[in-house]
Amino acid sequence: MSYVDGLVAAVPNARKDDYIAHAKAMWEIFKDHGALSLVECWGDDVPAGEVTSFPMAVNCAEDETVVLSWIRWASKEARNTGWTRIMEDPRMQQEDMQTMPFDGKRMIFGGFAPLLDVKA
Repeated sequence: MSYVDGLVAAVPNARKDDYIAHAKAMWEIFKDHGALSLVECWGDDVPAGEVTSFPMAVNCAEDETVVLSWIRWASKEARNTGWTRIMEDPRMQQEDMQTMPFDGKRMIFGGFAPLLDVKA
């Protein structure tokens, strides 16, 4: 079964276009190193919680929106190999790739082994 990297971040609303451009550039690198797909989602109905929530998890400010993204890989091994190669890819050293359009310190991310993957 495949493997998924997931992330949640708070992106300044004024930088939405920058975020999209960054995600498109990252996709080219991910794809070149084995990623099968990338999905980027701009928060549309993401309520604040009382105990926990997506906005609380990334300390989302009023002028920011929560984004949810995931990258699908063929396997965990493909993901581990891919990330090693991604970090060594010279494109990752370019200034525009080094400057993320959001605060990376507030991003949460991790790798996930799918339990159920169904389609209509």
